[in-house]
Formats: sequence, structure tokens, C-alpha cells
Amino acid sequence: MIQRHMLPTLLARAAQWPVVTVTGPRQSGKTTLCREAFPDKPYSNLERPDTRDFARLDPQGFLNQFPNGAVIDEIQRVPELLSWIQVRVDENNTAGQFILTGSHQFELSRHISQSLAGRTALLKLLPLSIAELLPVMDRPTSDNLLYQGGYPRIHAQQLDPAVTLGDYFETYVQRDLRELVQLRNLHLFEKFVRLVAGRVGQLVNMQSLAADVGVSGHTVQEWLTLLEASYIVFRLPPWFSNGSKRLIKSPKLYFYDVGLAAWLMGITQPAYLPTHPLRGNLFENLVVLEVLKTLHNAGVKPNVYFYRDSQHNEADLLLETGDKLQLLEIKAAQTVASDAMQAATRVQRALEGRVASMTLVYGGTEAQRRSAFEVLPFTQVFEWVGRVTTVNLPRE
Repeated sequence: MIQRHMLPTLLARAAQWPVVTVTGPRQSGKTTLCREAFPDKPYSNLERPDTRDFARLDPQGFLNQFPNGAVIDEIQRVPELLSWIQVRVDENNTAGQFILTGSHQFELSRHISQSLAGRTALLKLLPLSIAELLPVMDRPTSDNLLYQGGYPRIHAQQLDPAVTLGDYFETYVQRDLRELVQLRNLHLFEKFVRLVAGRVGQLVNMQSLAADVGVSGHTVQEWLTLLEASYIVFRLPPWFSNGSKRLIKSPKLYFYDVGLAAWLMGITQPAYLPTHPLRGNLFENLVVLEVLKTLHNAGVKPNVYFYRDSQHNEADLLLETGDKLQLLEIKAAQTVASDAMQAATRVQRALEGRVASMTLVYGGTEAQRRSAFEVLPFTQVFEWVGRVTTVNLPRE
């Protein structure tokens, strides 16, 4: 079994809160993690129609089965159950009673804020990180990671990524989206998602997307919100301070699983990756995700941004640590070019003392310490986060 780095965080939260809610994409490993963490707790899956009907029609009777709590999967299927759980934990505030999972980001957050505010810890489990995969992958090259992505079933069962991700996307469209909204034109929506994949690591441009898909800007905004709500994509915000002009307002767009983004681009064989024109964008997505996963697994809100100003100064990622910024530049190449950090150096000057460290993450295998910055292989992003923050990371 692949060891999940969130396990100690989940156990710690359950020792402090009466309810812990673990959200994240479908098939990211939420159920496996929760059942491993609490093997003695009863388990109930609200995806089962009979179980779901029982919980809806008789919520009190449903919860009476679990006097000491339970692991309840896909709680967003019966959101009204949250109000009954609130009553239970208000009557008995024992820590670690209910462990809930959910896959619809915004809908679930709304119901939790209404019913369980102040009563539940919130964690977000994303697909497997590079650090979690290194001990189990035969060849953890960047191309293998980009092609396979991080969904646990692909690695645990040695599945064909192209087939599995294709099935994943079809199931997502047929099930999750129909629960969230009635789509009138699935063909146009699928075209939209593939076009979004082709814009990985780029600024969000609603007008351009709308024109390319052939729909209105309002529709594109609605569809993008759906992709975020169901943990397909996320937007990385630009960094700005209260005392500076926010020169770049648009966020950058990334996928929660880089393998799915690659599949949507038409990368159905590993051989397509080395010469693909968007390989650098996918590699950037991979590294940004690793930072997010490391922080989420530790139960920490990721204060991560990118930087771009009107002078074309750019930095791929800024990690805010107190009043300082840790700057990360990302290059897919396996060697370090002499001018690789020129743009980052200009950003460092523009931020006038706020940048505490500069690091270049690249596709190679050797770490280097240069006079003005550090060079790290992509496999060491996990350790980098541990060094530049106060986050307690799991150790082997």
C-alpha cells in the first residue's frame, strides 16, 4: 500500500475535533486513507442508493446505527445529514466521532459552513505527490510522472494511464457534472475542457476561451467554476501587496492532476511527451502541484502565488512565509541554462527585500548551491517546502 503523507495530520485533527472532513477529487484516495486511519470505525458509503435513501428518509435512524461515530463517504450526496451530525456532536463533543469525505468542493463547503462551522476540521487530499510516489515507482522520471499523473489506482494496480484517465473523464462528465448542472451540449463542454488543458500554466482569458469554444463568456465562467467545484482545475492567484498596484489581475490555470491534463492534450503514449510543445507547461503544473500537495498533506493553507508585472518580470511561484517570500522558478530542462534565473533576479529586485530565497527547480537529478540561488531536482520539492516553512513533514 502506498503511504499517504496526510495520515498523521488526519489522526492529529481527529484527536482535536469531533468531526474531520476530507475533501478532494474523486479517486484521490480519500476512502482508503480514512479507513486505514480508523479501521475500527463503522463505514457507510452514501454512493449506495439504498444507504443514501435510508440517510435521506430517516437521518436520525441512520445515525443511530453509529453511537460512537463512523466514516461516512461522499457526504455531499445527503447534505441534510450534516445538520443531524451537528446535533449529535453538540450533545456529545467527543473528539474524532465522524470522519466525512466529499468530492464537490463548493457545494460541500456551503453546507459545512451552514451546519458544521466550528465543529469540523477541513483537510484536502489531492492525488499522489511525487514524494509519495518515489518509493514505489520503478522509474520516477519527469515524463513518467507527467504521463501517469497521481491517481492512486493507476500506480497501485499498474493500469494503463490513457485508458484509465479516459474512463475517469467520461465518468466525471456523465456523473459529477450531471449532479451539479444540466449541460445542454456535452460536445462543446468536452471541447472546452480540452482547450483549458491546452492553456495549463497560462493566464485565464475568458474572452479567448469563449471565442475558441463558440459560447458566451458567461458560459465559460460557469463551466470553469464547474471544473473547480469538482476538483479538475484550480486557479493560482497573482501576488500583490496592499501598498502596490495589482498589475496582473488574471490568475493562472492548472490541473489537480497533471496526467489528466496530458491525456486531454492528446498525450496517450509516453513517447509523445519529450517533443510536445506544452511539456514545459505540464512540468510547471507538476511542480506547483507538489508544493500544494505537501502543504495540504500537512494541513496547512497554501499561501502560494505567481508574480508578473507590466515590466514583464515573472516568477513561477511565490510561497509566502510570514513577511517573507520564497521564490521558485521552474524549468523542465535537464540542464541549467546560464540565464535561467535572470527573470527571477529582476523579480527579487522589484520586491525590494521581501524575497528570502531563490530556488530553481529543474528536470535534472543533481542539486547545486550557487552564489545567488539554489538548484534542485523536481524530486526534492517536498524537502524544499520543509526547509523554507515551519511545516512538520512526515519522515521515512
